[in-house]
Amino acid sequence: MKLSVEAVRDFFKSRGINLEVKIFEDTSTVEKAAESLGVTPGEIAKSMLFKLKDKYIMVVTAGDKRIDNKKFKETFKAKAKMASPEEVLEVTGHPVGGVCPYGLKNPVEVYYDISLKKYEIVYPAAGDVNAAVEVKIEDLDKIVEGE
Repeated sequence: MKLSVEAVRDFFKSRGINLEVKIFEDTSTVEKAAESLGVTPGEIAKSMLFKLKDKYIMVVTAGDKRIDNKKFKETFKAKAKMASPEEVLEVTGHPVGGVCPYGLKNPVEVYYDISLKKYEIVYPAAGDVNAAVEVKIEDLDKIVEGE
């Protein structure tokens, strides 16, 4: 999946964003990522792709949070239905475990959960199960505009 990591690096470079994609032994789950990075699970920014009736959206939450189905339905007027691993790869260009809102293959609306505001810095994946990037909370919306 080096192409996916390169897409993330190219995304940052093309926008003049000075963020370093770091490669670790295993950041494929929130727990493993937190351990590898020496941070709490909440500081891992978990990016999830959902399929709505006519489009896909990405929700980024603190790693220790779960989707509240009731709130999801109220917000998006649809039941929370995660995209399949094949859909995730096709839509984002990133494999499950490496999904992030950076360097996407196709445009996707991004929504940042308020759970992220608890932290100054979070660590989203960066296109591969072993890649992550350190991002200041205040910069999340500057890098990829989201709601």
